[in-house]
Amino acid sequence: MVMQAATRFTIITRPELKAVADEIARENKTSRSKVISRCLEELAQKRTMELMEEGYKAMAREHKQFAELSAKAASEVVPAWK
Repeated sequence: MVMQAATRFTIITRPELKAVADEIARENKTSRSKVISRCLEELAQKRTMELMEEGYKAMAREHKQFAELSAKAASEVVPAWK
């Protein structure tokens, strides 16, 4: 993934969540910003995967319907094997 320039924004959260972010940052020897950025990246990736799964399931339903219609049409045109 190509890294783009960082942008700054402000968030408001509960004190205990800030404490958790600070603790994770200390454990990983990184900044709170990087911890929060990583969380957002993981959420974005999860969201993308869920949307892709949804799309693939929709495609599978469409392909199944097409296969059923095709089989019916083919059975009307091509005589049954005996």
